[in-house]
Amino acid sequence: MSARDLLKAQQPLAARWLKLSVGLGLFGGVLIILQAWLLAAVVDAVAFAGAGLGDVAPWLWPLVAIFLLRAAVAWGGEQTAFRAAAAVKLALRDRVVRHMQALGPAWLAGERSGALAEDLTRGIEGLQDYYARFLPAMTLTALIPLAILLVVLPLDWLSGLVMLFTAPFIPLFMILIGQGVEAVNQKNWKQLARMGAHFLDVIQGLTTLKLFNASRREADVIARISDDYRHSTMQVLRLAFLSSAVLEFFATLGIAIVAVFIGFRLYQLALPVPDFLAPPEISFFTGFFVLLLAPEFYLPLRSMGTHYHGRMEAIAAAERLVAILDAPLPTRAAAPLTLPAAAPLAVRFDDVHFAYEPGREALAGVSFDIAPRQRIALVGPSGAGKSTVASLLLGFIAPTSGRVLIDMHALAELDLEDWRQRLAWVPQRPRLFVGSIAENIRLGRPEADDAAVREAAARAFAADFIEALPAGYDTPVGERGAGLSGGQIQRIAIARAFLRDARLVVLDEATASLDPASEAAVQRAVDALAAERSMLVIAHRLSTVRDADRILVIDGGRIVEQGDHATLSAQDGPYRRMVQLLEVPA
Repeated sequence: MSARDLLKAQQPLAARWLKLSVGLGLFGGVLIILQAWLLAAVVDAVAFAGAGLGDVAPWLWPLVAIFLLRAAVAWGGEQTAFRAAAAVKLALRDRVVRHMQALGPAWLAGERSGALAEDLTRGIEGLQDYYARFLPAMTLTALIPLAILLVVLPLDWLSGLVMLFTAPFIPLFMILIGQGVEAVNQKNWKQLARMGAHFLDVIQGLTTLKLFNASRREADVIARISDDYRHSTMQVLRLAFLSSAVLEFFATLGIAIVAVFIGFRLYQLALPVPDFLAPPEISFFTGFFVLLLAPEFYLPLRSMGTHYHGRMEAIAAAERLVAILDAPLPTRAAAPLTLPAAAPLAVRFDDVHFAYEPGREALAGVSFDIAPRQRIALVGPSGAGKSTVASLLLGFIAPTSGRVLIDMHALAELDLEDWRQRLAWVPQRPRLFVGSIAENIRLGRPEADDAAVREAAARAFAADFIEALPAGYDTPVGERGAGLSGGQIQRIAIARAFLRDARLVVLDEATASLDPASEAAVQRAVDALAAERSMLVIAHRLSTVRDADRILVIDGGRIVEQGDHATLSAQDGPYRRMVQLLEVPA
């Protein structure tokens, strides 16, 4: 899909509002013709017939009414054009976000968050002028000048021919210059996206930059990038001003020629043309009427040139959106299966291989089982493949070969949304969102009532600190849980899992980076959570694996040991050496 194809595909979403906007614009063009006719009649009557105010009053009141009606039509055209663009932006933003969600964290991990934020905000907003300005102007550019020509040609064919001859030069030069603007504008847009992405990445890592005394260096980098963007923006503006000057030149030239030809005939001067081409005489009323319409004839063409830059910006913005939408989605079964609602889950990894890139396997023939209501701990060094196992189980990625089985059904055959409804995931750093504590606990089950929220918090050993807060469960929290400690955030995340009542819970080192008191509270909540459901624990601390039914030791993408804590500690293997490193002598 190209950027132009994407823009064209969204037009049906705005078709109703665009048609209404064009209709109002065309009606405004008819009002312009009526306004010019009334104004010419009034001036002709006053200047040549000696009419007074009372004589022309019947013409003035309709003229005032037309002024007011034109203002109302212009306002209506703006509103409908805005609604057309808003409908497209809303639908397209929803489509892009849903596509990104379907691509999953594995795809997002390879993208810059700043670039994605730029695409979803400024990128989609960059389509505003294309739908609200360019598309209506493109239609009105054909309709309004045609309507004026149909009025002018019977009255004065010479002026009509001048308009007809000079009009094509405006879109011609607009296209010629616009081709140069398009390439520069696309380059400028990509530069803006890179600058926005870099700036957001720097803001997110500001604490680290301060700790390593690198903030001033990054500030200099941002200043250099900003200056480069300023230069490219000025280049776009130079081309834009050049195109505007060319359009104004031809429009002014056309109006001037019409005025000269009308003036010659009004003064009864002979035009330098053969007798058989000599135009007929013209009255003041006709000449003034045509002269009033001449600027209005070229106005849509000039507006089209201005809005053409909106098209260039939209194409540049759509290029990145196309790159996102063209990213291939994980393949799913044509007729996905659903599991029984309350059935306990049995999970099996059957000779699973996975590679993030050819020649470098993250998992190499991993096989293990998670029986219903069994707690399995997965341990191993960094980069051994623990997070890859979790991503496969959550459906974020698919095995290169082998199968992940759920109750003897391949995960690839299951309805992914239905499967995830049976899961709860407690990451190492849970994300809390702006809102109340109750709203954050309800994240996986928005319809839950207050009693269920309180019960989940109590089972996660979070009720005591929540109820001690000034507003209790209605206490607002900031982005990423601002205002709460790490242990409190973890217990709220575990309360989410209790409220969801998932059959399988995946914990990614829930007690990491916590003080001993918080770790003990979180560990009690984890033990309570594991009592009723299956659990896969990705662990680095002994406290989280000692009570596991089975411990899997993974290294180099392979399961090298498995058993309970006592068995593995007695063997001379990787787990025993890991325990010796982690245990601190009394």
